[in-house]
Amino acid sequence: MTETTELPDRIEQRLQALGIEYRLMHHEETTTSEESARVRGVSLSSGAKALVVKAGERYTLFVISADRRLNWKPVKRLLGSKSARLASAEELLERTGLTKGSVPPFGSLIGLPVYVDHALLNEPLVRFNAGSLVCSIEMPGRLLLEAVEGELGDFAEN
Repeated sequence: MTETTELPDRIEQRLQALGIEYRLMHHEETTTSEESARVRGVSLSSGAKALVVKAGERYTLFVISADRRLNWKPVKRLLGSKSARLASAEELLERTGLTKGSVPPFGSLIGLPVYVDHALLNEPLVRFNAGSLVCSIEMPGRLLLEAVEGELGDFAEN
């Protein structure tokens, strides 16, 4: 699934089914939030960074603004695990079929529960890699939670 069109197509189908306006962008390959913001020509804060967290044998997706870091205290409390950490590149590939930098915020499409940081909903437009290192989607931030079927929380820090 790493660089096929299947996941971007499924994301587009989901957005269309919800009647959410979006823009699909094709660009050079990017693996970091900073690279993605540069090729999109936008601020880093408008990026929706999707991070796969492993707690025990359970994987969860946290979506935060690309200019912020994951706040481990509420994450570990929510997951009930003192040992929660980011999934390794190998674990990410094995669990989702995706490579680092290509994970979209749509955890429901890759079998992961999703938690979205509240700050993203205040962004007029959010952008994220859509299951591909060369394909991004731009959509209204206020509709992100509904689109990804996530739960809202406070999961990021500067």
